[in-house]
Amino acid sequence: MTSMAERPSPSVEDYLRAIYGLSERGVPVTNATLTHRLGLSPSSVSGMLNKLAQLGLVTHVRYRSVELTTDGRRLAYEVLRRHRLIELFLVEELDYTWDEVHHEADVLEHAVSDELVEHISAKLGHPTHDPHGDPIPSSDGVVEMPTTLLLDQADPGTVGTIARVWDTDSELLRYLTDNGMVLGARIEIVERKPFGGPLVAHVGEPPEAETHFLGTEIAAALSISVHR
Repeated sequence: MTSMAERPSPSVEDYLRAIYGLSERGVPVTNATLTHRLGLSPSSVSGMLNKLAQLGLVTHVRYRSVELTTDGRRLAYEVLRRHRLIELFLVEELDYTWDEVHHEADVLEHAVSDELVEHISAKLGHPTHDPHGDPIPSSDGVVEMPTTLLLDQADPGTVGTIARVWDTDSELLRYLTDNGMVLGARIEIVERKPFGGPLVAHVGEPPEAETHFLGTEIAAALSISVHR
């Protein structure tokens, strides 16, 4: 682990976490995708990518995807561990809801010591996933990656359990809660409407399952563990 005095700046940590988050989902990490994810100007992103390359934290060839180096990935795991443990602590111990914790963790992840983070982990029983189903890197940099399927890639007839929510938008998370689409909920894909139409899904245990028409934003935000 890196001591607080040795940590990079909060902005560097934010970029490393964003780069890892895009690559984790299989999205090419480019100036454009980072600009969209971080909500910053292309010139700001380009400048930071050059800085990260000079620090040896990424490899960046113009017009190609950005990749984390070994050191960059280690630091990304450290900030992810802090962020995701803080989110879970806020939910489990302070009664936050899953739609309230992301922005709080964004601030706190840069301020907490590694010692405090390990106390939080112990208090929570050394969890492996945060409130959104995201895997929590271990203190020695191991990430458990369960096999899941993105909902928008599921064929009709697929039955599974909601295992992960990729989106952190508070309104979307509240919508999912209000409609029973929470972690552990059963979901069955009934039909995919043609011409880019929605997925038709049954959510919940039969016979009480409710029918939902899921647009692309929700279908791209949910991953499921498929029932075999």
